[in-house]
Amino acid sequence: MAITYKDSGVDVEGGNRFVKRIAPFVKDTFSKNVITEIGGFGALFSADFKEMEEPVLVSGTDGVGTKLKIAQKMDKHDTIGIDAVAMCVNDIITSGAMPLFFLDYISCGKLKEDVLVDVVKGIAAGCKQGECSLVGGETAEHPGVMPDDDYDIAGFSVGVVDKKNIINGAGITAGDKIIALPSSGIHSNGYSLVRKLFFEIKKYDLSHKFDDLDMTLGETLLTPTQIYVKALKPVLGYGLKGLVHITGGGFYENIPRILPEKAAVKIEKAALPVHPIFRIIEREGGIEEREMFTTFNMGTGMMIFTSPENCDNVLSELKKGGHNPSLIGEVTEFTDQKVTLL
Repeated sequence: MAITYKDSGVDVEGGNRFVKRIAPFVKDTFSKNVITEIGGFGALFSADFKEMEEPVLVSGTDGVGTKLKIAQKMDKHDTIGIDAVAMCVNDIITSGAMPLFFLDYISCGKLKEDVLVDVVKGIAAGCKQGECSLVGGETAEHPGVMPDDDYDIAGFSVGVVDKKNIINGAGITAGDKIIALPSSGIHSNGYSLVRKLFFEIKKYDLSHKFDDLDMTLGETLLTPTQIYVKALKPVLGYGLKGLVHITGGGFYENIPRILPEKAAVKIEKAALPVHPIFRIIEREGGIEEREMFTTFNMGTGMMIFTSPENCDNVLSELKKGGHNPSLIGEVTEFTDQKVTLL
């Protein structure tokens, strides 16, 4: 008896329908530099950087981890794609680079069209927030490898910066100021701990309501990662010395990544814009403070390092853009530890 590809679990016709359904909102992200149509073997992007002396491409790739399980439990899939974009473009902009384009990879047990259309809608929304084009992607069915209802997403992005404007932390010195931009919540790191605490140990439902939160637990956990491209774009010309995307590893692992050998930081805990969800996690799990600051962003998604002379201008520009920056600390000479929380 003859069998077909569909008999083995891969629906080619469904895949073609899926591409047609996502085409309108994917094309809505295209900039004038995209010179290709959806469905080609490769995406074409016209690299016109005439305003730059030495354009340098900056790339990044990431996923959203087990936050996906929250989206799947809630059967809400239209925001998780924002997280995928955010995790990539927030990394890219720490070099002073503006994102150009983004590609996604979605693997699934079975192509559930409505679910994955929502996922790509979220990716497109994230690209609009990150001012980049969604130029391509891949959706792969993995029957026998993944359960039918399961899927995973990852992303890849490329940006560009003029070589003379690269931000790498090399010029950071004692006395420089540190500005925090608030996170929207947990973002996309630490969800293995969060899921174990709330759903295995405490046995809470996603509909559970804490007095500290304006939303249900599920809605809070699914809040999309903040994308900082539009916030940072106006201040990139202020001679910023360093940018830190607070992701996995929290304060203690991410901040040292940009500090020169002889530099350290002191941060005032009282000045931090701590999101209520972190106090709940800390309280419910009896988690030590250092563990919290090593695992989570604690309400700060991006840190800006600037000279004392430029600090007020950067704060003013950020506030003008409708953002809520906080002055949280300063750079010191290194003695015995890179990060000190006071």
